[in-house]
Amino acid sequence: MVIPSPQDLAQRRVLVVGDVMLDRYWHGAVDRISPEAPVPVVRVTREEERLGGAANVALNVKTLGARVTLLTVVGTDEPAARLKALLEQQGIDARLGEDERLRTIVKLRVIGRSQQLLRIDFENEPDHEVLGQMLEAFARELPLHDAVLFSDYGKGGLTHITRMIESARAAGKPVLVDPKGTDYERYAGASVITPNRGELAQVVGAWSSEAQLAERAQALRAELRVDALLLTRSEDGMTLFDERGATHQPAQTREVFDVTGAGDTVIATMAVLLAAGLDAREAMPHANRAGGIVVGKFGTASASYAELFG
Repeated sequence: MVIPSPQDLAQRRVLVVGDVMLDRYWHGAVDRISPEAPVPVVRVTREEERLGGAANVALNVKTLGARVTLLTVVGTDEPAARLKALLEQQGIDARLGEDERLRTIVKLRVIGRSQQLLRIDFENEPDHEVLGQMLEAFARELPLHDAVLFSDYGKGGLTHITRMIESARAAGKPVLVDPKGTDYERYAGASVITPNRGELAQVVGAWSSEAQLAERAQALRAELRVDALLLTRSEDGMTLFDERGATHQPAQTREVFDVTGAGDTVIATMAVLLAAGLDAREAMPHANRAGGIVVGKFGTASASYAELFG
């Protein structure tokens, strides 16, 4: 199995583009049921903030030892200020477009007895003029990076993704996409797309056998002119479909604590390794192992070089 050195990864740069969010966790004790409604009362004892969405993807790239630039749009509100502080704290180079009409995305999770009881989302869509400005920033950053990763959470921040993919491929850069929604035509020409089972079924329909899955996945890959489709399958591991056929990696056998952000880790690992010169088939086993590492951690998490290759 091909393993790049830490020195090699330190020379590689990945450009991460997509929807960022602030993940907030309120941890507390649950001792009683509310007299007002049949719901638990959580007495909050600890608050925590983490990078979410594309910002977590960027953190995963950096944790593995590569260099990363994050390109995204935020509001001018308090969550945006907290995101900036967290990005600086982690040493992540960020190009943040600002839209005063945008509400920076916040996902608030209420945790009681180590169980997620409730998630509350705060969001709206960015202004299209701001997104147009991001095209200029993308054009400036593209030549400085070895791979481009698009983290699409369906929040409106990747309106111009088709043009960005075209320019990145024209520049000879590997392009990876974590997709959302049913319009996969906008990802045409990418090097690798990484849908999960539910996301792929939305596009190609439910399958009843591995043969039917392979037929539909390969047809979609050909239609989109994508080099590889990496299907993440949770407890069933992952399967890569490319021009050579299909190859499967079983899930790493370990206790699953929290699947939040596991997809971020998988695609970040793929991007780092493609930036280092590996192909998708060579990178896939490492990405599978990285996903197995983070599901054993709480919340949005990342895997280090030592954890993955040590």
